[in-house]
Amino acid sequence: MEGTSPIKEKGADKTMIKDMFGTDRLKINLHLHTTQSDGHKTPEEAAAIYREAGYDVIAITDHWKYRESGAIGGLRILSGAEYNIGGANGAEGVYHILALGCGREPRIHREAGPQAIIDEINGCGGIAVLAHPAWSLNTVEQTKGLEGVGATEIYNTVSDAGESSRPYSGDFVDASACRGRLYPLLADDDTHYYNGEDETASYIMLACSPEASDAELLEAIRRKAFYATQGPEIHLRREGSRVTVNCTPAVRISFFSNAVWARGRCVRGSGLTEASCEIQPFETFIRAEVTDADGRRAWSNTIELRQ
Repeated sequence: MEGTSPIKEKGADKTMIKDMFGTDRLKINLHLHTTQSDGHKTPEEAAAIYREAGYDVIAITDHWKYRESGAIGGLRILSGAEYNIGGANGAEGVYHILALGCGREPRIHREAGPQAIIDEINGCGGIAVLAHPAWSLNTVEQTKGLEGVGATEIYNTVSDAGESSRPYSGDFVDASACRGRLYPLLADDDTHYYNGEDETASYIMLACSPEASDAELLEAIRRKAFYATQGPEIHLRREGSRVTVNCTPAVRISFFSNAVWARGRCVRGSGLTEASCEIQPFETFIRAEVTDADGRRAWSNTIELRQ
């Protein structure tokens, strides 16, 4: 496979990113903060940074500050906000919930519980995202009763770059999948500092037209028509009893499922562009991750194996 990054093709009005199979994709960050809450850049400055980095869409998700869909400086803005409850003690239950693509501002009071927040977001036509579950120390027991969660973050940049060194939520994702909750898996920056470490690092590549409505963007996310990444490209498919990853050159390709051990689930080398494994009869889900030579990672969505 030639090349290690997506190809951009310029049209009359849009710049589209094509993946290795020729599918048009949008580069999107769905979690960032500005001076409207605790971010260090204004909305205009943040939009300029992401536009310069080649993003097609961002959501500005300031804490308890809803921003409508629109555009800033030519960059599309998906409506967003972040509703955080529970303080700083993870032992007492901390929930940060993104509201994305709502048709109107959610009516949420600060005493609301997580289910009430999720319900209101869904009632506004948006998608409710459980943000950085590892950072929040969320457990499967805490979240198993929450209905209507539309996605979660498998990776959150600032949780490593600026905070508690818990950016990766793979354990939570897999434990939830063992119990039948196969969330769409986002990678987001959660940008606060704009210091060269927490901006333009983790994002999703969504198979969707740039002319798509907000509702169509959300539907594509719900259908898992994207991969999450820091740069590498990853595609996971099932054919009978085998699952295969195709990717841009990597040094490690790993498969994750409810199997605590199985053969051929981690391949190491140089210039790896494909790996596959045999599904065991008891497995109910599987997902994959790749790491490139620069340490950048990409994450597939989870495939349900019993359908």
